[in-house]
Amino acid sequence: MRLVTHAHSPSAGSHPARRRLLSLAAAVVLVAGLAGCSGTGQETTDNAGGDLDLTYAIVTHSAQGDAFWDRVKSGAERAGSDYGVTVDYTSDPDPARQSQLIDNAVAKGVDGIVVSMANPEGLKGSLEKARAAGIPFVTINSGMEQSQSYGAVTHVGQSETLAGSQTGEKLKEAGWTNALCIMHEAGNVGHEERCAAAAETMGGTLTNLQVDGTNDAQVKATIKARLQADPTIDGVLAMGAQYGLDAVGAVEESGSAAQVATFDLTADVCQAVIDGTIIFAVDQQPYVQGYLGVTVLYLKDINGNDVGGGQPVYSGPAFITAENAPEILEWAQNGTR
Repeated sequence: MRLVTHAHSPSAGSHPARRRLLSLAAAVVLVAGLAGCSGTGQETTDNAGGDLDLTYAIVTHSAQGDAFWDRVKSGAERAGSDYGVTVDYTSDPDPARQSQLIDNAVAKGVDGIVVSMANPEGLKGSLEKARAAGIPFVTINSGMEQSQSYGAVTHVGQSETLAGSQTGEKLKEAGWTNALCIMHEAGNVGHEERCAAAAETMGGTLTNLQVDGTNDAQVKATIKARLQADPTIDGVLAMGAQYGLDAVGAVEESGSAAQVATFDLTADVCQAVIDGTIIFAVDQQPYVQGYLGVTVLYLKDINGNDVGGGQPVYSGPAFITAENAPEILEWAQNGTR
């Protein structure tokens, strides 16, 4: 195995609960090994693709220090380790520079690409080059609606509309009537879809608030200012875990009675759910997105499989509440949730 990455990856650990989490990975490896001999009457080695010298590029729109994308990368790295393939992870939040990273992967002649499409139109030309070069690609996280038309093998992620709709229903149950939806990535179509769907099912008013996701102090200050300016705001919905924590700080410092809910999960967010400062978190399971993104490419290489049958593979939403947060916390602390 060779990993070409640019940040630390947490270890999987040996706790029994973690072994249960990773048992799916072992099952996938077993299925991949068996697939090569199905119907042929011939045996294959356990690592069917081990001698193929495969390299997969993971190209995301992550900014530096984003805990969510650390989990995506960790899942991709674990898949690389399990399958004995090279995983090359790069990222850039600017669509033009992300496109350049895709172009670089194509020029290197990688065997497949896993890409997140927060700005699908900005990546279209580079993905067309990948197709022309015969390099299969899988989309993850963002861009589900464009994935098939762009020629991806499949999309791994959550339906942002479905996740937003279900979230809005929970916010309505919590009694929210005048809330903020915190947008930390300008132009992210997935975030816009979430907020729009949540607004429709929540009822009342859910107002988008753009913040600078690269500056947590600015995020907290912007939310705090809005809360102080409008004491009728009764809820803050964040689009990312660390921004949910920023919202908690803004609520406390402003003296607001607003509740906080957030998309995405970290150990700190899980603890905040347990403590009651965040009422729930919406987990799209980023570790799964990274792991399955590599898995889809690997199965296509060793067995010609097109996972998903033309439809997306959903990794979420999974709702983390006070009831299940204590069980999830140990995985979150490990860096796999």
